[in-house]
Amino acid sequence: MNQLQQHFSGILRTREQLIEEIMKDSGKYHLYFKWTKAEQDNFLDICTGAKGMRILSDSFFKEVMNPEYSGTRLESLLSELLHKKVKIVQILPNDSTRIADEVALLITDIVVELEDGCLANVEIQKIPFNFPAGRCACYSSDLMLRQYKRVRERMSSSSFSYRNIKNVYLIVIYEKSPIELLQMPEEYIHHAKQVFDTGLALDMLQEYVLISLDNFQKRMQNKSIETLTEAWLTFLGNDDPVRIMELISTYPEFEAMYQTLYSVCLNTERVMAMFSEELHELDRNTIKYMIEEQQEELDALMKQLEEGRLELANTNAELADTKAEIASRNAELADTRAEIASRNAELANRDAELANKDAALADRDAALADKDAIIAALRLLMMLNIASLADEK
Repeated sequence: MNQLQQHFSGILRTREQLIEEIMKDSGKYHLYFKWTKAEQDNFLDICTGAKGMRILSDSFFKEVMNPEYSGTRLESLLSELLHKKVKIVQILPNDSTRIADEVALLITDIVVELEDGCLANVEIQKIPFNFPAGRCACYSSDLMLRQYKRVRERMSSSSFSYRNIKNVYLIVIYEKSPIELLQMPEEYIHHAKQVFDTGLALDMLQEYVLISLDNFQKRMQNKSIETLTEAWLTFLGNDDPVRIMELISTYPEFEAMYQTLYSVCLNTERVMAMFSEELHELDRNTIKYMIEEQQEELDALMKQLEEGRLELANTNAELADTKAEIASRNAELADTRAEIASRNAELANRDAELANKDAALADRDAALADKDAIIAALRLLMMLNIASLADEK
């Protein structure tokens, strides 16, 4: 038995007692065995104090923080986060006409009106959905539009003034933070408001507080709880019994909150229904998250495909240009070859003419040789005749 189980022994039951009750009731039995083994063990650990209560589920959070039950708790949390003392006048019903139609993605969504007329919206997200900036901008715009409508409804057209529009505060608590927040691991609370780069002093009425519980848990390793802000974030995000006992010891006001939560566990049917609803919400949000992730991957693949098509088109265009250039060069080469063939034919004709001329010259030379031979023979004959005549005399 750990310290948490010992401290709340009057409220918490043993694992055996809880299982025995579940087995005796058919409704509880069938619901229990719809869960996975890991979900069953988790439920038993929570309800027996083997681990701390899961505060960030909608049912459990509202059970302990709903201003209708205990206004001072949420007032304390908001005062720490907004750095000012706040007083809650009323909790407002959920608005079905939101710009950002993503109510299903929010584990918890509580809107309250403060004593000074400001509105504060506390939202809890357990899954790191993409595009947190766009989501927060839409959530805040929803809240501002709601503020505007409420003022218009309370005042006549003639008496309405924008002076009566008060600040709206969007507070988003991330159990698992988006990548943008994880990239700043040393920071776990981010405050923002709109400012002008010229220093113009205009209050644009919209303020944001983003809380990264996973960054906070890492920062708090080997560190004790020293401030009320750290106490609240520990309450919201830590289920370690040792840490919870440290929280209760350092800030005793949190013990009543845990007593409220563990008292719920005494009603097994109710707490099982709350746990099932949490599993349903988590499954639904996980599916939405997976769809967004797959859509992002699909968009990236489509972009790569489009880039590939563009690159292929450019390559085909370059190939077509290259083929045209080769065809042009081949045509030039064919013309050159034809010109060479024509010149070779002219040279052949000239060679034939020279050969014919050479043959004619050879024939003339032969005829002249024959004539020379005849002349030489005639001369010899003449000389013989002359010699014969001389002898006769």
